[in-house]
Amino acid sequence: MLSLPKNVWVLTVGLSLMMSSSSLVVFIGGIIGTELAPSDELSTLPVASIIVGTALFTVPATLLMKQFGRKKAFLMVFTASIGFSLFAAYSVEIGSFYLFCLSLLLLGMSVATLNQFRFAAMESVKNDLVPLAASTVLLGGIAAAFIGPEVALLGRPLFSTEYVGSFLLLGGLFASGLITILFYKNTVQTEETNSGDGRSLSTIIRQPVFLVAVASAAVGYAIMSFIMTATPVSMHVMDGHSLEDTKWVIQSHIVAMFLPSLVSGYLIRKIGNIKMILFGILAYSICISIAYSGHEIGHYWWALLLLGVGWNFLFIGGTTLLPASYEGSERFKVQALNDFIIFGTQAFSALSAGFIVHALGWEMLLVVSVPFLLVPVFTIIYQRKMAKE
Repeated sequence: MLSLPKNVWVLTVGLSLMMSSSSLVVFIGGIIGTELAPSDELSTLPVASIIVGTALFTVPATLLMKQFGRKKAFLMVFTASIGFSLFAAYSVEIGSFYLFCLSLLLLGMSVATLNQFRFAAMESVKNDLVPLAASTVLLGGIAAAFIGPEVALLGRPLFSTEYVGSFLLLGGLFASGLITILFYKNTVQTEETNSGDGRSLSTIIRQPVFLVAVASAAVGYAIMSFIMTATPVSMHVMDGHSLEDTKWVIQSHIVAMFLPSLVSGYLIRKIGNIKMILFGILAYSICISIAYSGHEIGHYWWALLLLGVGWNFLFIGGTTLLPASYEGSERFKVQALNDFIIFGTQAFSALSAGFIVHALGWEMLLVVSVPFLLVPVFTIIYQRKMAKE
């Protein structure tokens, strides 16, 4: 890892500060939603809102980078995110559920931009270091797993209205991340084709390698978001476990999402993307089995731990496989489509989570997740079939 360029480390530090917005919202979004929402079924709408915002702003964020370069786009979006954090604090202060959801929808713009960090890191290194660069940047999520929930609790009692201070402190994290990104340097890629947009998207998406890459990352994100979004509601609101225990489970889950990045880059180079993806599916299968077996803290903790590991393997496996589907001049539009599919799927799953866990229960939510595990398996089978023809 010491051989990686400065850009990768700058992006890693920036991610650790600004991705805290996601862990903060996952931890307290459903709790605030339960207090402000007009009905229980809408309690997870705030968490879903930041995910929907991520999906909506994925393509605009990518186009912004194509127009102005990655660094200027990063700086513009994260400056705006400071304002969005203040908007969220104001929404909580006045007790407006829908304004709160709108503020988190806008914060989805920052998450959509943060998701481009992995591509920016991959473009900063030689081809043989691409898996290592992508996994290293995601290590910033380990710090974010602790920073977000701790900031949420630290800010909770600062004002008469709980959690107003949490979002004010979040604005400070964005300001710190903004300073970090000033040290990022745009890369100048040597491309075989600098003119035009390359092949059409319809041609690119028909490639089996594209289907495997997108299906793996999309299913990984969708199932992770589906179960994770419902966990604080099921664990704290329905089962009565303490806020501290709920925080610990969520923090452990987010650490498990990013800690495998210490070895996942190496594993991909050793065993390949496909086996990495299959190991991710196996981790998800065990996760669902444990979660289905009981409602004790241990069931939630082990299940969410494996949920994080499975996400890491599926997401990094799919992300590092994606460049095999495009040429240099095609990268922005393919990355935009890839992330739109991933986060659009994630948004739908997050929106569904609150309704399903309240209407059908925790066990049924887990059962609904199972068939989706087969989607990346089918794309892998299809890829191998096409390779033999």
